[in-house]
Amino acid sequence: MTIALDLDLPAPALTAALCDLPSVSGDERDLADAVESALRRHRHLTVHRDGDAVVAATDLGRRARVVVAGHLDTVPVAGNLPTERAGDVLWGRGTVDMKGGVAVALRLAAHIAEPASDVTYVFYDNEEVEAERNGLGRIARTHPEWLDADFAVLMEPTSAVVEGGCNGTLRVAVTVPGRAAHSARWWMGSNAIHAAGELLGRLRDYVPAEVDVDGLTYREGLNAVGIEGGIAGNVVPDRCVVTVNYRFAPSATEREAFEHVRSVLDGYQVELADSAPGARPGLDRPVAAAFVDAVGGSPQAKVGWTDVARFDALGVPAVNYGPGDPQLAHADDERVTVAEIDTCEDRMRGWLTGAGRAAH
Repeated sequence: MTIALDLDLPAPALTAALCDLPSVSGDERDLADAVESALRRHRHLTVHRDGDAVVAATDLGRRARVVVAGHLDTVPVAGNLPTERAGDVLWGRGTVDMKGGVAVALRLAAHIAEPASDVTYVFYDNEEVEAERNGLGRIARTHPEWLDADFAVLMEPTSAVVEGGCNGTLRVAVTVPGRAAHSARWWMGSNAIHAAGELLGRLRDYVPAEVDVDGLTYREGLNAVGIEGGIAGNVVPDRCVVTVNYRFAPSATEREAFEHVRSVLDGYQVELADSAPGARPGLDRPVAAAFVDAVGGSPQAKVGWTDVARFDALGVPAVNYGPGDPQLAHADDERVTVAEIDTCEDRMRGWLTGAGRAAH
């Protein structure tokens, strides 16, 4: 039985309703069903479904088309559902990342029948897990025409400030060799875990760059995020593997980023585990500049990785913009202010209708 979503609810109340539906990554079916059912009730929208992703679009023959996108899933619940509201604050898993943004997008889809540009609304699954399961990536592979647009807004939490582009990210496995021996005769071996100390020292002393890209400053980072070694409590380990994550500015390609990591870790066996490109901010493009003018504020760099990179790969300029402090995303005390949700809805509505500070 499909649960009914009331898109006439104020955005903060709709945020709470969305959060209270189960939607941990891989378990978005009920929420996707509810979103699809709610959107199909609006005749100005054409609705498509792909797995647990829902796409709804206007088709008014406008000269331009924009995408408004958000993911339906959350990281696992940590005793922070159902939601609770205390004054102007809504507490609970997903309030920041990113049911506030999804609620805003759903209300815009339902209530703006005559936007200044045609709009495609994308609500997708599995953003919080490995890239191959990402619903937006799946749509880009199977129905790329659904994502054709002149500009996209990904409603990731940004505290209602435009965040341009995103850093790229890669992970490598760095192998430190040793020689096995009985720990009682340790001098017969060479301890690989001990030998990893020099590698960890390099990472500790590494000074990450701050890189200006199209007027925004992206802060890089190179960090050990995992270590594995040893086979038994009485064996000197002959192998230690350190997992290293590099967050790199969008001015670098994935290949350039990998070569940089290899140069920093010269002398070690470095194998690429996974990689995703960054996205330049593209705020010099007229359609992006018009969005910034419409919603106001001073754009900042998105230091994390987001799906704006997927739009960038499709040739669609995109920005991050939505309610919620990104530093509270995934936190046990995840919470968002009601006023910020309302502000985002008002500004997005003004932009889509051409009634904002500048029409696009």
